[in-house]
Order: sequence, then C-alpha cells, then structure tokens
Amino acid sequence: MTDEIKIKIVVFGAFGAGKTTLIQTIDPESKRVEANCAGGTTTVGLDFGRIQTEGRHIHIFGTPGQERFEFAREIIATGMDGAILLVDATTPPDHFTRHLSDTLHEAKVPFIVFLNKCDGAGANPAAFTGQFGTSEIHRVSAKDRRQSLDAVLRFAMALTPNPAAHYHHHHAQ
Repeated sequence: MTDEIKIKIVVFGAFGAGKTTLIQTIDPESKRVEANCAGGTTTVGLDFGRIQTEGRHIHIFGTPGQERFEFAREIIATGMDGAILLVDATTPPDHFTRHLSDTLHEAKVPFIVFLNKCDGAGANPAAFTGQFGTSEIHRVSAKDRRQSLDAVLRFAMALTPNPAAHYHHHHAQ
C-alpha cells in the first residue's frame, strides 16, 4: 500500500471566517483536537478532518484564528502541501487576512482562497478581487458539502505531494 499519497492541507483565516464549519462540512467525522502550548498555559483547539479519494489521503487541519496563536499556526503548518485561506465575504479585507496571504506567498505554499458567506448580509465578494496575488479565489459556502468538497478535491488533486516534507522536515536546515 505504498502508493497511497498523503496530502496535508491547512485552513487559515481570521476568527469567525468559518474554518470549523468548513472542516465539519467536509468530514462529518472530523475531530476537534485540544493541544496544549507554551507549557500548558494555553489550550489551542484545532480541527482535523480526513477525506479519501482516488488513492489520496487528504488531511485537513484548521488553525486558530486569533493572531496571538501565531506559533501554533507555524507548528500546524509544518510540512503542509497546500493551504486554503478562508475569508468572510461580509467583512472588508482585513490586515490579518492580508498578513496570512503574504506569509503563505513568502513561504511559497500553494494556496487558494475560499470566499465564505457570499450570500450573507453586506457581503461584497468583489472587494477581494486581486487581494491575494496569483491565488485563485472561489466562492464556496462552508455549509455546502458538495461545493466545499468539490473545491477542496480539485485543489488537492492539483497539488504535488512533498513526501520529504512529511518525514524529514526537521533535517532540512
């Protein structure tokens, strides 16, 4: 069974963008994992879901949305093959979301943008055009299973898994 490909995708986004919803929609069996960080003083909840398709095992991790969890995001993001930046279309593009986008571009991580809540009150999807460099922007409702699954699978199938990243990242100094 060595031909099974593992893909690690990490979902980033500001607090309230819908990361937990997206992962629960994609994988109803998804788990919320409590991780102790910084000597056990802070508990960080992160979501973990799995999809299996066409010989690919896709592991999806949701990251904490608050800026103070920068270190937790860095740990979760180690060895990722791709990322999804989830954005709430009902709020204007904010500094934090741009920071996440810039960080992903600098790290040369392939990512796509999901615009969530496009049908919400005050949603302005057009405001996000051109905000994220070369990354594709998709309107995806985090509550719509087929939409979410299709978009994630299309993205995952286009990614090139980096087997070295999964097992040897701590040697690549």
